[in-house]
Amino acid sequence: MSFHEIRFPVNLSFGSLGGPERRTDVVTLANGFEERNSPWAHSRRRYDAGLGLRSLDDVETLIAFFEARRGQLHGFRWKDWSDYRSCKPSQKISPSDQTIARGDGVTVAFGLSKTYRSGLQTYVRPVAKPVSGSVLVALAGDPKVDTVEFSVDPATGVITFASPPDIGVLITAGFEFDVPVRFDTDRLQTSIGAFQAGEVPSVPVIEVRV
Repeated sequence: MSFHEIRFPVNLSFGSLGGPERRTDVVTLANGFEERNSPWAHSRRRYDAGLGLRSLDDVETLIAFFEARRGQLHGFRWKDWSDYRSCKPSQKISPSDQTIARGDGVTVAFGLSKTYRSGLQTYVRPVAKPVSGSVLVALAGDPKVDTVEFSVDPATGVITFASPPDIGVLITAGFEFDVPVRFDTDRLQTSIGAFQAGEVPSVPVIEVRV
């Protein structure tokens, strides 16, 4: 898949509408009971970038970004202002935010992830697009030094340690992250008259698997 490691302008994504969606197949049986099944292991996010536009300069910036991505052809990074950190919005990122894995004494590479909890249920979301320079890592609560004891690939979200963590050692991390997306249209329709009257164009954006 063609992907550009560039972030959609954050001033335009701020104020956008969107969030996660799931696909659930629901079959109602003759007795009124239901059978439900989901073919997706992970949710997929959709946004409308048009709602973040506030000036004609913003429209020009959007058009330039759209043209550079060739419409739907190339993916890009998107900051989801409602969910872009490993911790709660009111907290500061720390290397103990998320449990990534446990060491086995052999493996040196581990993918970042974020766990969502509600009651006894959890969902683990892979994080493939961490923000460069934001990743903090600890082994058994001991913070490690970036570029010395570990490295992070911001294009894949994989942490690689200089030496494999010992067996059973808890690997944790804190980070900011983007959502890999693409435009969900090959056409932009803008009108200066409509925009000045308070109407903004619809610019659908959809998450992609990477």
